[in-house]
Amino acid sequence: MRNDPHLSARPENFRPLTPLDFLDRVLRDQPDSEAVIWREQSWNYRQFGSIVGRLRNYLTEIPIESGDVVSVMATNRPEMLAAHYAVPSLGAVLNSINTRLDAATVGWILKHTESKLLLYDPTSAEIAKHVAEKIGIPIQVFSENAEDGFNILTGTEIQLGDLSGSIKDEWAPIALNYTSGTTDDPKGVVLHHRGAYLNSLGNVLALGFGKLTKYLWTLPMFHCNGWCHTWAITAAGGTHVCLNRVDPALILQTLHEQKITHFSCAPVVLYMLLGHPAIENFQPTRRVTVATGGASPTSRLIENMEKLGFDFIHLYGLTESFGPTSLRLLSQLEKKLNTEEKAELLARQGVRHTTANRIQVLDESGKDVPWDGITNGEIVLSGNTLFAGYYRNREATEAAFRSGGFHTGDIAVVHPNGDFEIRDRSKDIIISGGENISSLEVEAVLHNHSDVSIAAVVARPDEQWGEVPCAFIELKQGTNPTSEELRLHCRSALAGFKVPKFFIFCDLPKTATGKIRKVELRDQAKKL
Repeated sequence: MRNDPHLSARPENFRPLTPLDFLDRVLRDQPDSEAVIWREQSWNYRQFGSIVGRLRNYLTEIPIESGDVVSVMATNRPEMLAAHYAVPSLGAVLNSINTRLDAATVGWILKHTESKLLLYDPTSAEIAKHVAEKIGIPIQVFSENAEDGFNILTGTEIQLGDLSGSIKDEWAPIALNYTSGTTDDPKGVVLHHRGAYLNSLGNVLALGFGKLTKYLWTLPMFHCNGWCHTWAITAAGGTHVCLNRVDPALILQTLHEQKITHFSCAPVVLYMLLGHPAIENFQPTRRVTVATGGASPTSRLIENMEKLGFDFIHLYGLTESFGPTSLRLLSQLEKKLNTEEKAELLARQGVRHTTANRIQVLDESGKDVPWDGITNGEIVLSGNTLFAGYYRNREATEAAFRSGGFHTGDIAVVHPNGDFEIRDRSKDIIISGGENISSLEVEAVLHNHSDVSIAAVVARPDEQWGEVPCAFIELKQGTNPTSEELRLHCRSALAGFKVPKFFIFCDLPKTATGKIRKVELRDQAKKL
């Protein structure tokens, strides 16, 4: 075929991909549909568009310009959601900051991003004011009252116009997120409009979002932009139900009163729900889809969730992949299996979703591992829903993208049906006497003990064996098992060398998204 010049892309048949178009569409097609619920208030999409417009007008007056970074430190509230549209609509970059970080880390991030403005809510006021004064950055607090702060939730109606008109390049950055506190050295992950658009639509298809979706925000929006669900729910025309904090009683109440259809969280939140006294009075009124990632579900967790009317989906992803890149759910036939068999299948991370990256599990020579469910390799991603790179860190970017793919550092096997299953993070493998021990395997056994709420297993240095497993245990309320009881429980399911040599009972340190801070636990283990 001839390559005629008149067949090239032109403004009439090409627009850069951006999730801002999702709000533009829903404002035109279903402006009166319920968009956001928070506390006792609710807004339709026309009203939410005005919230976005008020924030955009404020940013324009500062002025915030294309390429500037705007930082936001807030819980799951309408203004945080609005920032995901108002900031990038100016060509600026959204930097969502974990509300549980200490002042020193927040200050480091603001300096590294060279942020032009810090928006925050009252829960983050102390740290925000302290850091702003120290480094000299303008700040503004979100408030529900016009008299005592910046209130964009009420006011005159605003027409947004062409929300994506400032986006000239779909490769332009839309967000700058910093890697979770589970790593020693946080890195700035630059996400682009194209990837955010594609991964949002992939989430819509994978999780079954639609116009009747009522999505409960238990997952922090500041965590990888809420796995792109800040844009995906809007793309589907569904309803965002905002929740300021992870409170088991409040979650259960909201699930019932708002007739929630979907929510996402770390596995630890599910264990918190099951261990809370309010669960005894919870009466499910409909099936709820729960998307989670991280630790594999136990048979006990699956059984209890089924009683609550929860359908479990196991996701896998990273900040660098815009959140979820794969999923494992049960087919209609698999739903008829017993709970142990279901748990075994749902422990897998499954296969990539429709718009996500290609997923390979490669051995040390760079070849695909056999599909035998035994041979370990590293998960390597490639495709359109990968980050642009690490901000101001070329060396780390090149190292991550070496040899034709993004190296995740996650160790996995591939099963005969094509499902992949993580065995461990490469840094979390415990090497004891020359034998590799998966911390996830040991944690799964501990989670099957009726008294254990959350377990985390790390390596402890040992003169004889090099390393030995050390288990940190958070117990259910009212229980008091001994170390020996847990040791015997582990020994009944594990080889002797995999059984933890130390059991520490404590409240586990967690990130705001519920991930266990294993860096801190490793430091504690060294001091034992």
